[in-house]
Amino acid sequence: MRIRPVSAVPRSRPDRVRRRGPRRGVALALTALLVVPVPACREAITVPPGAPTPWPAALADRWRWQWQLTGPVDVTVDADVFLLDPVATTSTETAALRAKGRRLVCQVRVGTYATGDPDTTRFPAAVRGAAVPGRAGSRFLDVRRWDSLAPVLADRFRLCRGKGFGAVALADADGYRHRSGFPLGFDDQLLFNRRLAGLARQLDLSPGLVDDLAQVAALAPDFDFAVNQECVRRRECAKLLPFADAHKPVFHVEYTGDPVDFCVTTVGYGFASIRKDRALDAWREPCPLP
Repeated sequence: MRIRPVSAVPRSRPDRVRRRGPRRGVALALTALLVVPVPACREAITVPPGAPTPWPAALADRWRWQWQLTGPVDVTVDADVFLLDPVATTSTETAALRAKGRRLVCQVRVGTYATGDPDTTRFPAAVRGAAVPGRAGSRFLDVRRWDSLAPVLADRFRLCRGKGFGAVALADADGYRHRSGFPLGFDDQLLFNRRLAGLARQLDLSPGLVDDLAQVAALAPDFDFAVNQECVRRRECAKLLPFADAHKPVFHVEYTGDPVDFCVTTVGYGFASIRKDRALDAWREPCPLP
């Protein structure tokens, strides 16, 4: 039976000391309780490039992962799963990672577009909505217009597959929660996200859901894994249990706090957790595995 701990809010650390090791006494106790060898996660992928990534249920809470969207990809990071930008990442980098048996996930923004995207002009004016707060040059898309969006998003997925990715993480899949410029409802978003999961499978990619916690209970059967940001700080980790209880990976990141504090919560839930800088460069500090 999975332990469901009470979420704890991590105590913040000043930026100048955030990369220190954990407190010695607590760290040794946590390590003694949680860390065990995990050779199974190092098994090489036997499917060819472009085939969907397998997620064995027995390893659901034992993945080590990396999320890097800025800077040259560090292929030496000790992780089993790499979540990367499909445009910036080169085929040489994905080939190097696959040669080591790493699982590759591309992040695709499905509910927004940026003016710098190479396919921006393919979105009709009618589907372009309000500006995304805090992201200059980005705007929401009208996810009700499936016929207009599907061809562009399908090509984004094909780019992932062509570079050797076997899975796709759908980001910005919660436009209905924002002032998007369109009267989007919960059901509009639900239908769109399910269509995207189906499209990914048609193109031989394993679909994953980024955030959108309000719809996790409804969408967990349609997706193979989840990616979450700051569920400990926001006290929302329990909402991800439909994935964990179905033995599907939950890849979780916190941007503040000491891993010694938040790992107790997330490892208990069965999540694969790391500490990252918000820039999502190569640096990471992983939680110990159970």
